[in-house]
Amino acid sequence: MLAKRLIVCLDVKDGRVVKGTNFVGLRDAGDPVECAVRYDAEEADELVFLDITAGHEQRQTTVDLARRCAKELSIPFTIGGGVRSVGDFETLLRAGADKVAINSAAVRNEQLIADCARRFGVQAVVLAVDARRVQQQWHVFVNGGRTDTGRDALHWLKRGADLGAGEILLTSMDQDGTGRGFDLELTRRAAEVSPVPVIASGGVGTLEHLREGLDAGAAAVLAAGIFHFGKYSVRQAKQYLRDHGVLVRPPEEIAA
Repeated sequence: MLAKRLIVCLDVKDGRVVKGTNFVGLRDAGDPVECAVRYDAEEADELVFLDITAGHEQRQTTVDLARRCAKELSIPFTIGGGVRSVGDFETLLRAGADKVAINSAAVRNEQLIADCARRFGVQAVVLAVDARRVQQQWHVFVNGGRTDTGRDALHWLKRGADLGAGEILLTSMDQDGTGRGFDLELTRRAAEVSPVPVIASGGVGTLEHLREGLDAGAAAVLAAGIFHFGKYSVRQAKQYLRDHGVLVRPPEEIAA
């Protein structure tokens, strides 16, 4: 049985970590590299940095952040936001990112997933899917959650995996920042249809929510606010999961 992963997300805007609710109402949470170093020390399995306005403002994700993090961190990290081409993808990998997340550009040009997977390997390609419930299904939203594509999120994540994405980062926009827990139905159905690991994102307010997301089929759970503002530490979260029978990687495996 593969160990489950606990991932900390750092949404970045104008060089600062921020956290909001339903993608709006942003609060400052600190310097991204300083936050990342703390989570590295606390035994997080991975980190995800998302430049939440890069796609909307047509800016390239900052390469400097990847370089700074590569010098300071011992754990893997993913960077996404505003990646529009194979060249953008390669630049971030060369700067030190272990994986790159693509979202809006992949919806506009799904061949980008296949091209990046072919050139850099599926393990480097993370398809980020921002989903919101619309009537009886979940739609894919792009441009930082501003635009409803009308596309079925479950069909899209399956298509993305078939094209070569090695992981799906699935965020429930309905639950994001609410503290009410993951959209467990969405998580469960995504895990059922996806041939690659699904990372559940959006809504964590308690440690129990982390376990619920993993029980729903996620290979990893991602959280932000509960850590950024001191409600829990990553160590507390991982110990809680261990105490409740969830297989998570011990510190020596993370360092290795």
